Amino acid sequence: MVIHKGSLLKGLSTDKAAYWPGEDVRFELKLKQPAPGGTVHIRYLHLDRVIKEEKLRVEGDKLVWSWEPPRQEGQGYLAEVVYERDGEADQMNIGVDVSSDWGKFPRYGYLADFPNMNTGEMSRVIERLNRFHINGIQFYDWQYKHQEPIRWEEGRPAAEWKDIANRSVSFNTVKDYIGLAHDHGMKAMNYNLLFGAYADAEQDGVNREWGLFKDPGGTDQDKHPLPDEWASDIDLYNPSNPDWQNYLIEKEKKTFDTLPFDGWHVDQLGDRGALWTHDGRSVNLAATYPSFLNAAKEKLDVDYVMNAVGQFGQETIAKEAPVKFLYTEVWGNHPQYRNLKEVIDENSRFSGNRLNTVLAAYMNYHLSDAPGTFNTPGILLTDAVIFASGGSHLELGENMLSKEYFPHKNLSVSPELEQQLVSYYDFLVAYQNLLRDHPKDSGLKAEGTKEVAISDQAEQGKVWSFSKRMDGRDIVHFINFTDASTMDWNDDHGTQTEPAERRNVTVSVKTDRPVSKVWFASPDHNGGSPQVLSFSQRDGVVKWKLPALKYWDMAVIEYKK
Repeated sequence: MVIHKGSLLKGLSTDKAAYWPGEDVRFELKLKQPAPGGTVHIRYLHLDRVIKEEKLRVEGDKLVWSWEPPRQEGQGYLAEVVYERDGEADQMNIGVDVSSDWGKFPRYGYLADFPNMNTGEMSRVIERLNRFHINGIQFYDWQYKHQEPIRWEEGRPAAEWKDIANRSVSFNTVKDYIGLAHDHGMKAMNYNLLFGAYADAEQDGVNREWGLFKDPGGTDQDKHPLPDEWASDIDLYNPSNPDWQNYLIEKEKKTFDTLPFDGWHVDQLGDRGALWTHDGRSVNLAATYPSFLNAAKEKLDVDYVMNAVGQFGQETIAKEAPVKFLYTEVWGNHPQYRNLKEVIDENSRFSGNRLNTVLAAYMNYHLSDAPGTFNTPGILLTDAVIFASGGSHLELGENMLSKEYFPHKNLSVSPELEQQLVSYYDFLVAYQNLLRDHPKDSGLKAEGTKEVAISDQAEQGKVWSFSKRMDGRDIVHFINFTDASTMDWNDDHGTQTEPAERRNVTVSVKTDRPVSKVWFASPDHNGGSPQVLSFSQRDGVVKWKLPALKYWDMAVIEYKK
């Protein structure tokens, strides 16, 4: 039977972004038009192994059914759904994450607009993020002031307030978004700096003597300047000052008592140069971060994630702070594709291979100075590098990020890119146990041919390959820079070129271990479904052909016991 993708099916979704072990997964399949008598064949896979198959009848224009996955913790699955009617067939796939701890395989998204909204509008935003299996959401700039997150009126939260950019925020929108996130198995993270307050903070009980100063005399307080039409610049305070810690943590306790956030997304501003306390003691800023985070965790036992701007402070955060995973905002000191993998590898090393990584890496930065559309090849190559390296990408929210100011939305996501991103996120979930379950570097080197050159370095004009080892398997990644016009991951002006798809790409690796199987999967091919490949093994060389290479392929080598 020939499957024509997109011919009969409109959409496939699950009711949550992640599931607890023992929880049922509820699927919904939508058809393009109602028709009696079609059949749905479903296969549930873990990696390349089918663990269950079932066959269901469809009446009408949709089918809803449930599946209880195995009860094992921290597993990724792929459901392949084939719909057949009158000799025609269509297929859609979807990933399923069974993990009680979102920090194990974090897929982080954001929200940045909180005006008065109706439930339908909010539901559409959350349901879209749910389709990408986003299991944690950063609520960006929802608060009233950094030192007073909720505006109070006569002991009650105000119905609305202005944020720092003087945009309207509705208390109920924030509250309802948290509720919707929880309904979909997502965590809601409350954004705030660990050391910022408005210029008027003294009237809210902040003492200037807690500040960070640019001179030992304590006269020039460090500050983060903002546009004139905004509510205030941000004055900076010493994160290790116990009085400041007590002040801000108390404000956050009140926030968490009022809104059911799950954790605090703690922000910083990178390296600020030489700093002093008001009485002239030198401050090592990075070293103050764990002091603050540990004090906060003790008084307010919620989930913590902290931004490391350009990796500033990441080593001390990884080694000494109670964070769920590591988060790096990547800037010009890590400009190229290879640097993305380096940051993720460095984070693994800092944390003793314990914590996973999310990268905030803003795409098409200068293209987004004017209205337009995200450049698909730039987005997919960057996601391929991040995902293959074991990370995930903070990029999806009401829209998609192109700047560090999240409400900025000049660029839109084309329907084609949206569909491809769904496949990429399904792939990230389905194969999370190979991609992100702390595999080790394997050192296995793939070689190509004259037609398609393969390198173990990220080089323009070649396919970049690196390999990992997990549970006795070798996992070999292939990222296609053969036609790349730039090796800068942010594809600043949206000029990265689309790679031509290569077919039947011959690959070899050297190994003396007897190979039992080679299989392949790609988010660009057949919805990420795994495919067993024929291979040869002679004189310590294993050879096979990748059926198709567009942006990113993964090959898995299994060995005889």
